Amino acid sequence: MLVGHQPKPFLLSVEGLTVSFDGFKAVNDLSFYVEENEIRVIIGPNGAGKTTVLDLICGKTKATSGLIEFRGKDLTKLKENQIVKAGVGRKFQTPSIYDDLTVFENLEISYPRGRTVFGALTFTRDAAVRDRVHEVAEMIFLKDRLDMSAALLSHGQKQWLEIGMLLIQDPDLLMLDEPVAGMSVSERAKTAELLNRIIKDRSVLVIEHDMKFVEDIAHKVTVLHQGQILSEGTMEKVKSDPKVIEVYLGH
Repeated sequence: MLVGHQPKPFLLSVEGLTVSFDGFKAVNDLSFYVEENEIRVIIGPNGAGKTTVLDLICGKTKATSGLIEFRGKDLTKLKENQIVKAGVGRKFQTPSIYDDLTVFENLEISYPRGRTVFGALTFTRDAAVRDRVHEVAEMIFLKDRLDMSAALLSHGQKQWLEIGMLLIQDPDLLMLDEPVAGMSVSERAKTAELLNRIIKDRSVLVIEHDMKFVEDIAHKVTVLHQGQILSEGTMEKVKSDPKVIEVYLGH
């Protein structure tokens, strides 16, 4: 007799998530689920609560109520550094790289062993570190720039370097806030290629305004409006939803 196929648990479950600032609900009873190896894109007008959702998942902002479960762990109970250790990486809108270090050194300093005080003191640039740096540099299109000062990179290359600094920590969930803002058309295409490549081992949650880029990467799109889900599904489904056209795409 065949045993019933068990559905795989979600990587990230957000249920009934609410956060109030002085009575204003920036996120209001929000629920959504991200699967393994999924690229989920959150879109919506300014003030919809998109960045607040990422702030809540990474622990920067504490929820008023609701649950954020990641691989069975309730993230609302953890501190920011514990959430990083659990496997959640976050990239903000402005790249925060070390301009005075080379590309190699930026990646090396992000290698997990160097993260604790003891790890940093005993850190050696061994073969494992070098191999991982080279592997990630190739992924982010910077393998020919390893000895270059990060300050000399283009805007797009700086964004890729910061994605690389997260990838070297091998997170299971990578969260990116408007990763292609200010990029050239060719850089945007390469970023789409990069994200489509890295989800073999992880899921990616992206906030984005560039609809062409969203079409290139999204497995599923969640449209937020006033802290709640207005529509959810494939880009095709969302694009043709009259509510989305009225609130967001029509403008």
